[in-house]
Amino acid sequence: MISIDERKKALEKRLSELDGRLHQIEADLDHGESKDWEDAAVEREDDEVLEGMGEAGLHEIEMIQAALGRIEDGTYGDCVKCGEAISQERLNTLPATPFCRRCAV
Repeated sequence: MISIDERKKALEKRLSELDGRLHQIEADLDHGESKDWEDAAVEREDDEVLEGMGEAGLHEIEMIQAALGRIEDGTYGDCVKCGEAISQERLNTLPATPFCRRCAV
């Protein structure tokens, strides 16, 4: 069984990784647009992929920050919907989840 301290450290590490990744995505999106039409079209497609990755990263950051808040207030591991304990197996797979398996559906 993973302790709350270990879980907190793992969540903080993931948060740091995501922050670095989002800064890299932002830097990649700040490039100038190519004057060549075909190159510009490819760059726009690449930018759309990067933006999608950025949005997913921002969502995960929000989930992790909320989980860290639940750790701080002592409610981590309890489903925010029904109040029942979230299984350790589920927390091992989805450490930032706010829901038990039943309520996640």
